[in-house]
Amino acid sequence: MRIYGYLRASTKDQDANRAKTTLCDFAENLKIKISAWFVENESGAKLKRPELFRLLEFAESGDAILLEQVDRITRLSENDWKKLKQIIVSNNIKIISMDLPTSHSMAESTDEFQKRVLEAVNSMMLDVLAATARKDYTDRRRRQKEGIKKAKAEKKYKGRPEDTKLQGKIESLLKDGKSWGYIVNMIGCSKATISKVSTKLKEENNHE
Repeated sequence: MRIYGYLRASTKDQDANRAKTTLCDFAENLKIKISAWFVENESGAKLKRPELFRLLEFAESGDAILLEQVDRITRLSENDWKKLKQIIVSNNIKIISMDLPTSHSMAESTDEFQKRVLEAVNSMMLDVLAATARKDYTDRRRRQKEGIKKAKAEKKYKGRPEDTKLQGKIESLLKDGKSWGYIVNMIGCSKATISKVSTKLKEENNHE
């Protein structure tokens, strides 16, 4: 069984590699080796995720996907989760997640009967966590919309605040002559954010 680490962050400005060290430590404790990493910045509420499906195409029967939390692989609606789970099950790919204790033993078990029992229990618990992750996603979206609506009514809404710390890092790397591709890989931000900082720098230089 080969193990593939999957890391995901919801937006381009978030660091998808944040949990990599944690997962490496977790794998070491389980005495398993991570064969490769698949990393992307995509919403877990979307079924279309290039790196996840590249992983699913790459993995062979009996291989496993290692996750920090089940919500890294799904915040999907019930129908979309069924589609994704069917792909995973039909290809005999296992899910090992830090927040799914029933999955940890699957990496260690060699007894065929025990494996079948664990797989059944794991499948049920996976569905529960997938449903929980979706509920958390929809609840947060609802509260966010309610908060924005209230702020707009009170004329206090200012839009999404700028990440000055991230912009400072990008600005420093641009001044060092680093390429946009290098910055994307280094920080995990979007090219749109880099473009915004680059334009700001050019404007500042023109006013000097």
